[in-house]
Amino acid sequence: MSKVNSIPQYDEELGVLSNLRYDIPAGVVVFLVAVPLCLGIALASGAPLYAGLISGILGGILVPLISRSPLGVSGPAAGLAVIVLTGIQDLGFEAFLLAVVMAGIFQAALGVAKAGVLGYFFPSSVITGMLSGIGIIIFIKQIPHAVGYNKDYMGDLSFTQQDGFNSFSVLPNLFSSNILNQLTPGALIIAAVSLAILILWELPLLKRQRIFQLVPASLVAVAAGILGGLILGEIHPVLMLNENQMVSIPVVQSGADLLNQLSFPDFSQIGNLQVYVTALTLAVVASLETLLCVEAADKLDPYKRVSPTNRELVAQGVANSVSGLIGGLPITQVIVRSSANIQAGAKTKAAGFVHGVLLLISVMFIPFLLNLIPLASLAAILLVVGYKLAKPELFVKMYQTGAYHFIPFIATVLGLVFTNLLLGIAIGMMISLFCVLLENYKVAGYYHEEHDGNTTIIRLSEQVTFLNKANILQTLDQLPDHSKVIIDASDSRYIDFDIYEIIQNYKVEAKRKSIELEIINLKGYGTMGLDNKEVLVER
Repeated sequence: MSKVNSIPQYDEELGVLSNLRYDIPAGVVVFLVAVPLCLGIALASGAPLYAGLISGILGGILVPLISRSPLGVSGPAAGLAVIVLTGIQDLGFEAFLLAVVMAGIFQAALGVAKAGVLGYFFPSSVITGMLSGIGIIIFIKQIPHAVGYNKDYMGDLSFTQQDGFNSFSVLPNLFSSNILNQLTPGALIIAAVSLAILILWELPLLKRQRIFQLVPASLVAVAAGILGGLILGEIHPVLMLNENQMVSIPVVQSGADLLNQLSFPDFSQIGNLQVYVTALTLAVVASLETLLCVEAADKLDPYKRVSPTNRELVAQGVANSVSGLIGGLPITQVIVRSSANIQAGAKTKAAGFVHGVLLLISVMFIPFLLNLIPLASLAAILLVVGYKLAKPELFVKMYQTGAYHFIPFIATVLGLVFTNLLLGIAIGMMISLFCVLLENYKVAGYYHEEHDGNTTIIRLSEQVTFLNKANILQTLDQLPDHSKVIIDASDSRYIDFDIYEIIQNYKVEAKRKSIELEIINLKGYGTMGLDNKEVLVER
């Protein structure tokens, strides 16, 4: 039976100021990834480009001030693009902004009503499948950008593309005669150089050198891309990049010009029933995407911190209402940016804040500089992010966890890659529930909590599944510091991998809280016999 990955010791100095040396470079990486995503999602949503930038800025600056998610990054989400496009077409942009304001109020209300617990009812097989599926899509979608073919925006995560191809058919068609003429050798060269820098930076020999620890590889790759774009154009016209192969931020000449880019909600539509329907749809879908992303980001967090989901819904709701008031798109926590943030070595939520500040500064003061960045360089960064999310070793590990964990994982990956985010997750959930019902047919049970003075005894019953995640997480989170906790699995015949993972992660939390933890007869996860079970105590 495979072992859970080792967890780094909890760093008591995980404060914002003490980790700026990690968070600032990570924030720069997320900022570089976020710029084309904000613009592309706005374009796909049928909204002004500035609407995407506004929501990116608010997701970076406002959300971290309220949220307690350590590594999640928020902004406009590709998963909402179809809903936003339909809303704008049906209501008009100003009335749609009113729906965004109301959606934010609904979201905050969900947080106050403690609806964030819903995220705990998604099994880790589905969450891991979502991450892997997103990684595969990111990787596939960036290949055209890496060779200079930019018909679809960089944040496009749907199976069907805007040019009529799908995620897979576009790849062989890149080399057909009619499309080959649109490719730029210069973009391919820049992508190759950027990718080589990103790979070389990860080599153990180079990582031991101080300079390679201080300077982020992504920043070097982007700088090389800018320099390469300028040089290649001078070498030969055929190597010159086109405008649609570069970042394109609208340039404003003055503060007044910037204010003219803002739009405001049409409050005269407050009685329009369609506004309420759109607002409710946005609130539900955005909340679901956020909760899933929170769960996924926490899973990727090396320190296994647990984000308060109710607080996150309130933060997202406030940000959405403000975004609607000044002409921005709906905001969610976004897995592409969050995973890029974590892969870049972020330690605290300061990295997300840095990315938001950089977005604001770039829009106001240096759009001309950002417009020199080739999309091919950013595609190389996302290729690496996508690969890290869907490493082959992960599929091997998931296979080793057993059929009841692996099948929902693969179903989620395939559903997400061949349909879309929400439908893929729905497919994974249905398969997971079927596996649970199948196991419940064999044996039923849950867990039982006892208290003896300063000692809390949690006895796991015959079967403990991911459906018990919420209760167990809340129980462990509420245990007082400096107490004694006993987790007894002596009577268990089936322990879900999710529960096993929670208990293993709790070892770190218990040590941080000075809790004396004993684990009895927890030998692993999956189905296990009860006959002749020896007493195994782990402290």
